[in-house]
This record gives sequence, C-alpha cells and structure tokens, in this order.
Amino acid sequence: MSTPLVVTKRMTEYPSDSHTIARYEATGGYEQAKRALGMTRDELVGEVKTSELLGRGGAAFPAGVKWGFLAPERPAYLVVNADESEPGTFKDRQLLERDPHQMIEGMIITAIANEAHLAFIYIRGEYPKPARRTQRAIEEAYQNGYLGRGIFGSDYDLDIVVHLGAGAYICGEETALINSLEGERGEPRLKPPYFPAAKGLYMKPTIVNNVETMSNIPHILEMGGEAYRDLVIALDTGTYMISLSGHVKRPGNYELPHTLSWRELIYDIGGGIRDDKELKAWIPGGASAPWFVPDEHLDLIVAKEACALAGSMLGSGAVVVMDEDTCMVRAAERIVRFFSHESCGQCTPCREGTTWMEMILRRIDEGAGRPVDLDLLIDVSDGISVGLQWPPKMTTICPLGPSAVSPIIALRDYFRDEVQRHVDLGGCPFELKSGETRARAPSSLAGAGPEVRGGSTGSIPSDRESAGEGSS
Repeated sequence: MSTPLVVTKRMTEYPSDSHTIARYEATGGYEQAKRALGMTRDELVGEVKTSELLGRGGAAFPAGVKWGFLAPERPAYLVVNADESEPGTFKDRQLLERDPHQMIEGMIITAIANEAHLAFIYIRGEYPKPARRTQRAIEEAYQNGYLGRGIFGSDYDLDIVVHLGAGAYICGEETALINSLEGERGEPRLKPPYFPAAKGLYMKPTIVNNVETMSNIPHILEMGGEAYRDLVIALDTGTYMISLSGHVKRPGNYELPHTLSWRELIYDIGGGIRDDKELKAWIPGGASAPWFVPDEHLDLIVAKEACALAGSMLGSGAVVVMDEDTCMVRAAERIVRFFSHESCGQCTPCREGTTWMEMILRRIDEGAGRPVDLDLLIDVSDGISVGLQWPPKMTTICPLGPSAVSPIIALRDYFRDEVQRHVDLGGCPFELKSGETRARAPSSLAGAGPEVRGGSTGSIPSDRESAGEGSS
C-alpha cells in the first residue's frame, strides 16, 4: 500500500499542468528517450524483459517478450492501442488527458528498441478530449525536435500519427485494430499466421502495446529493469492502474501495488459498499472477465496468477462492484447485449450465439422465462466456449464470443436460484413486493431461442406445445 506512484506521480503532484511539455521536462521528461538513442536493441529489450512488465491492455503478455518476437524484416511499425472500449475501463483516458508526454516518451523508446520509424496511436472515437491533448503533446514534441527528422539531434527519424477509431469495441483487439488502421473492416485476423510481430500493419512486423504499458517504459529505463521488478514483492511486478466503479463509495482510478487483496481494494480503497449494503459480486477485469463472489474470492490477492487460478482474469483493470440489490439476470443481460451488439459477425458461434443469449436473458428478465432457459443458456454458451472454462477453449477467432459467456458462467455457478426465482415469480424478485407473483409476461421473445443440444436453431415450442396441448 505504501508503494510509490509511478505512472500517476506527475499528475498527482502537479494536477494543473501535468499534461504540458514544460512540466514534463521540468520533472525529468524525455531524458530516458535521449539515453535510449545510445543503447542497442538488445540492451533496451533486455531491460524491459528484466522488468517483467506485463502488458496492461488485458492480455497481460510480457512486453519484453513481445518485443523479442519482432521479426527481422523491415520496416517495422509501432502501434499504441488507446481504443479502451472495455466496459468499466477508464484508466487510459486519464493517462492520455493528464500525462500524454509520458506515453510519447515511452513510444520513442519502444520505437528505437524495435527499429521503427513510424508509429500510430489508435484512440477510440468517443475520446475527443484525450485525442486533442495527445495531438497537442505530439505537436509540442515535434516543435522541440523530439519527433520528426533527426530526433534529439541524432540521425534517427520518427513520426507519430494519431488515428481516431469509429467506436467499434472489436477494434480493441490488436489485429482488428490493425485492419481498421489499414482502412479495412474492423475484423480480427487469424493467429497464426497473422501475429502482429511477424505480419502486422501492412503485413510488416508490428509491436502493439497499450497506453499504460507505454507509460511505464520511461520509468523502467530510469530505475532499471531489476528495480522496477522489485518495486513490489508480489506475483506481478510494478504498479497497476485499477478503474474501480459500481456500487462503491469512492469510485475512480487508482494506481496500486499487486500486494493487496480484493477486500482491501473494495473496502479500504473504495470505501466499502454504497449505503453500507452487502457485497454481492464483482467483475475483476472488465466485462470480459468471469465474476467473483465474496465467499470464495474476497481475500484473494489482486494479481494475474491469483485471478487465473480462480478462473478469471485482471484483464484491463476494470473492477465493477455489485451490491446485494443488484439483479444478476439483468446485469448479465446488459453485458451480453453489449457483446452481441459489438460482435463483428465474422465467426458464426459468436454472431449467432450472442444473439440467442441476449434474447433468452431478456425473456427471463421480462418475466416470460421458462425452467429450461438457464440450461439452454449454458448449452448455447458451450457452443461458443467449449467446456465453459477460463481461459476459454474458443470456437472463434478472437475472445469476444467467449467473453460474452462469462456472465452465464456466474449465473450457473452462483446465481442459479435467482434465475429460478425470476421464472417462478414471472418477473424480477427485486421489483416485486414480498409474496407477489406475476402472470407470465406477454413477450415477443417468449418462444425465441435455439433448440437444446442436438436440435435445430429454430424456435423452441411454446409451453402448450411442449405439454402436448398443441396440434399433433
């Protein structure tokens, strides 16, 4: 808890002008980029490998290892993923708005290390202020000779281009982002063969890293890889930005060590549950992550390996807290609806499966649910993510489809009784008065849903037909 701040230190100490180049240089900014020009690729990649920095974009792949995979063909490119469209995540936005030069220096160092002379920052279209702040910071860097031809008076050229996306969640996936940068549809590519480090932007070797990952690079070079690795004695190295939201008293972005537990994060950092209610569940790593519940997970360490062993992930660092009055059916429906809407449609299991999942959940939420619906949801989910485990066994090119399954796993494992109560009462038990039941709601979705395993994907028979009351 006493670990010093790293990527948020400047904005914490100088909140009024931390985004300016004057403040950045006054606090030691761009010194490590100058130093990097005198280092070899092996030295730079070695420092990042030694730091054991995990990518902060969601996949948590070691940054130095990714750099080491870069194919020898040139030219090579650097792409910074600032699409940040995972529900519940808002840390990169703060870094872009309040300390963009930190990321730019990280990009310069990364470009030098990977022999790239052209870099891109892909910012989600809904981030106009971060985009303006970043563009202004790049202009300041050009004016000072830190970007362009002969950066810092050397013979190394580097250009950075800001590119705004059009608001597609799928473009947060690195290969879909690359497709979008090339002017193509934002659809993921098959890996293999299209690993960006080998065949990325314009089919050339490409490094794709997250904003927070880039923001850590100058600090790793300044303190040394070993010192960064030992900054926190924990399962993961360095600090980690958490976007805490939902039913907590103190939501916000927090830069924290990997030594605290979920209990400390929610109750000490977040101030506890709003209105002093009971904690019911939380999502540990953005909407893609399987949910955690207090009885099993509250005292686990907030770290990649600990989350993985518990069947979930830290993901993008988005923690969404839900209190005792949260309707889990409705929470699951909202998340599944999001993924259904954002599916690029390239893979049939995701395109069709997420649509059926949304329809079934909505049917239950509207009070037209049937006793078979949870098992039906599980059956459909199993067609997207075989075995319903984490990490998922995917039937799709990218993890979007299996991510939509995460809420269904939570309903199956922890909230089956709540789903059953929705069915029995004909509506949400959190909205009905004590002892009240409701007639089955008329719903356009009452007969919607695919057949259970082995059947067609047509409509399920109505209750009357299932009971043998319909026509023969």
